Amino acid sequence: MSDAVMTDTAQRQALAEELDSFNCRVAQPTDGPLFTREPQSAMKPAHWKASDLERLLEKIGAKLKLEAGGQRRTLRLANRGLPFGTTPTFWASIQYILPGEIATAHRHTASALRFIMKGRGADTIVDGERYEMNEGDLVLTPAWTWHDHEHKGDEPMIWLDVLDISLVRSMHATFFEGSDKPRQAVSDIPDRSYRQFGSGIMRPLNDASVPELNPLLVYGAERAQEALRLAAELPPDPYDDTALEYLNPVTGGSALPTIGTVLQSLRPGMHTKPHRHTGSVVYYVMRGNGATIVDGTTFEWGPGDFMAIPPWAVHEHINRSDDTPAMLFQVNDIPALKKLGLYREQAA
Repeated sequence: MSDAVMTDTAQRQALAEELDSFNCRVAQPTDGPLFTREPQSAMKPAHWKASDLERLLEKIGAKLKLEAGGQRRTLRLANRGLPFGTTPTFWASIQYILPGEIATAHRHTASALRFIMKGRGADTIVDGERYEMNEGDLVLTPAWTWHDHEHKGDEPMIWLDVLDISLVRSMHATFFEGSDKPRQAVSDIPDRSYRQFGSGIMRPLNDASVPELNPLLVYGAERAQEALRLAAELPPDPYDDTALEYLNPVTGGSALPTIGTVLQSLRPGMHTKPHRHTGSVVYYVMRGNGATIVDGTTFEWGPGDFMAIPPWAVHEHINRSDDTPAMLFQVNDIPALKKLGLYREQAA
């Protein structure tokens, strides 16, 4: 279909108008290829420097309001190759919330997560459960769960928001509902899911009902980073060094059904082998200095930087330090591709 030559071009063009009147058509020589030998994405590799983001966040913090009805104060990481979103399936943005502000309650069909980049003193309520949000924590908002946030600290807080809104929009399955109350009522046991499933290695014996959504809403930074530190003492993976995925404690699968969340470590002097895979990735550099090479373009990164890698782009990572590990938080759409049987990986 992609390389075939049409020998009946005139006949096809002659039929076009009549077919169109019946909402039908046949392939025309002017059509783009329906199939390609390998993935071809309009998404572009991208790199956002921490110094630029900090300046822009301060600017929107001073000029923009946080308003009711779901209007957050976020700096969206846009991609020049796409009409919408950071990658073909999700949008990453950085939220800036000031002391005393409330991000009012709403819910939507898009799955969402928050990774706390800077600050402390805010809490979130998700379907009646309330949790503090501190630097390095991963906080989930599964699809169609009510959620709101309040900042009770004394310095601005910054966190990464990721929603699979691009995927949901492409499937024409977007729903949104606001609330007439800024915050939800808190349940009698405000941390029930953490008490039941927070150990990550045990679950209730007689709980016959398996939750449809991941019941665990917060993954604490200390426990996740300690797991990564221990795993980093094992032999490295040649392509990712040490990378641990956040899991749903009930199913053992990805923490969210459509968004992969990964904590990654690059040991000092590490230079991974190049590879590529279906699925798009966004990296946030938590600490360390290094470089990522994407289809021959080198992005030199440091703490606070972001990078976006398109599907099927060849990429490799370098830790420039000889004595300090680098740590990155990674978001991808690999869980969705695996569920659809579309995931493929290849050494370059």
